[in-house]
Parts: sequence; structure tokens; C-alpha cells
Amino acid sequence: MGSPSSSGIDSTSGTGAPAGPAAGSRALHAAGWLAAAAVALAVLVLVHWAPLSHADRTVAGELHRVARTSPDLTAANRVLSDWVWDPWTMRVALTLLVGWLVWRGVRVLAAWVAATSVAGTLLQQGVKAAVDRPRPVWPDPVDSAHYAAFPSGHALTAVVAAGLVLWVLRERGVPVAWLRVVGAVGAVSVLGVGLTRLYLGVHWLSDVLAGWLVGAALVAAAAGLYTRLASAAAATEPPEQG
Repeated sequence: MGSPSSSGIDSTSGTGAPAGPAAGSRALHAAGWLAAAAVALAVLVLVHWAPLSHADRTVAGELHRVARTSPDLTAANRVLSDWVWDPWTMRVALTLLVGWLVWRGVRVLAAWVAATSVAGTLLQQGVKAAVDRPRPVWPDPVDSAHYAAFPSGHALTAVVAAGLVLWVLRERGVPVAWLRVVGAVGAVSVLGVGLTRLYLGVHWLSDVLAGWLVGAALVAAAAGLYTRLASAAAATEPPEQG
């Protein structure tokens, strides 16, 4: 009666051992540091810190020159950016994850993942509006994008999707071999989408870095808070009747 799985709260790690409040605290501390780094980066962007601005312009200029002279590679980057690693593709993946959790009867975790995904979209739009940074402008663009640049929505959404999938699979006790495969795919996706956005000239380097930081902070906060709540729920649950 009243087991964690029946309530949808899972307080175990991928090894089957209790995750415990300590694990939740570590994740929340990591989220705090990542958020602080994102805020610091936003401040440097807002004050137009010269070394960062120079790095942004240098990276953007060099990649744009390559993109203009390599049409096949540019076309491949557009497919990867607009289809394979598009934010809507990432959201579909998270929707499938939520559906799988509902099917397995872990409804609280499913709702938590869905809420985190929505929070990522809202956070992204809120920061974009607050910073209101213009995107790179080229006389000969190879791609286009709309709305403010900071942070990169593609980079943020890829980190949120990859991080949530990996965390949920670990929570559900998926074998380590599969976790490594999922982690490798996630890492390639996160790094790849950041590179495509830079290559196509629609973001500055600091936009992509901010997307990664904000996305990672959100996933760490979601995982840490869930673990803390799950541990508290398990501690107050009455013992099973034998």
C-alpha cells in the first residue's frame, strides 16, 4: 500500500538505491551556480564587455565566411538546425517521454517533465524579452531567424530535452549501457545544434553559451526539487502492512 511507484513519485536512483535529499541538494546547488553563470553572462552582454563582444564578432565572422563558400555544408546545417534539432522536434521527444511515463503509471513524474518543458519555453521567451539583443546582421545572410538573440532557444531547448530524457531514464532504472547511448546522442545534439546556429549566422557565441547554461540550470533545478520532494514523501509514508 502507498508505495512510491503507485503515487507516481520515484525517489530512487538508476541503481535502485534511494536518491535521498543529499542528491537533491547537490542538484539544486549546481542549478544555482549555473543560473549565476547565466546571469553574469547576460550582464556582460548588456554592458557590451569588449573581450566578449570581440569573441562574438570573431566567431560569427569566421563561420559566416565558411558558410558563404560552402553551400552544401550550409544546406546540411539548415536541415540539422531546422528539422533534426529544431525546438519543436525536441518538444515532440519530450511529449513522447511524458506519454511513456503516463503509460507506465508514473503520472507525477510525467507532469513534472511536462511542466519543466513549458517552464523552459517561458524562461527562454522571458530572458529574450528582458535582454532584447539583436541578432547578427549580414549583407549576404545564409539563413534567417526572428525575435531577440539572447539566449539561443535552440540551444536551451536541446539541453532541456536531452537533460530531462537522461535524468528520467536514470530515475526509472534504465541499464547503464543505454544511459551511455542516450547521453552520447544528447551530447552530440546539444553541441551540434549550438554549432549550427553559429554557422548559419543567426546567433552570437554568447547566445549559445547562455542557452546551454539556462537549460542546464533548469534541468538541475527540476531534478533536484523533484528528488527532495520525493525523498520527503517517502520519509512520511506509513510502512506497508505485512
